[in-house]
Amino acid sequence: MAQVKIHGRRSVWAARRAEVSDAVHAALTGAWGLPADKRFHRFSLLDDDDLVAPRSDACLVVEVVCFGARSPAAVRALIAAFFDDVAPALGLDADDLEVVVLESPPTHWGIRGRSGDELALPYRVDV
Repeated sequence: MAQVKIHGRRSVWAARRAEVSDAVHAALTGAWGLPADKRFHRFSLLDDDDLVAPRSDACLVVEVVCFGARSPAAVRALIAAFFDDVAPALGLDADDLEVVVLESPPTHWGIRGRSGDELALPYRVDV
């Protein structure tokens, strides 16, 4: 289970939402084996003055919110996929991409009318 929040400047990223979503989802399916049909992405695109960052205008911040069962190696693999695959696919320098993986226990999630630890998922979340 993973939800993705994508923050960037509307003037740069609004017309490229599908491209960004595809690149991010490819990283998640490749590194963590998430099913191709399990995409949950939210874009928070801001006016230029609302994103203050010491980077270029193309700065992109990605938050991956997920169950807290993945190994440190799996988290590192996802972060590596962002810099090895996502950044080049979007024409970003490494300095213009920031990724944070935020984990919480499945008991802290409410999905489909139950807590996350009561779900029977068809894919692993403990890679």
